[in-house]
Amino acid sequence: MAVPKKRTSKSKKKIRETIWKEKANKARIKAFSLAQSILTGRSKSFYYTINEKNSESAQ
Repeated sequence: MAVPKKRTSKSKKKIRETIWKEKANKARIKAFSLAQSILTGRSKSFYYTINEKNSESAQ
């Protein structure tokens, strides 16, 4: 017969949630930084193609 597991304490739950949020925050900062470097044209580690048709219509 199945036995219910012990309840996780609030502090342990809060610690896990904080770790999860910090990982998401680091990913957000990294993505924003990459986007900024691409928009300013200073990116040296990221290669991408520019569609000439799209860039002309945007201007």
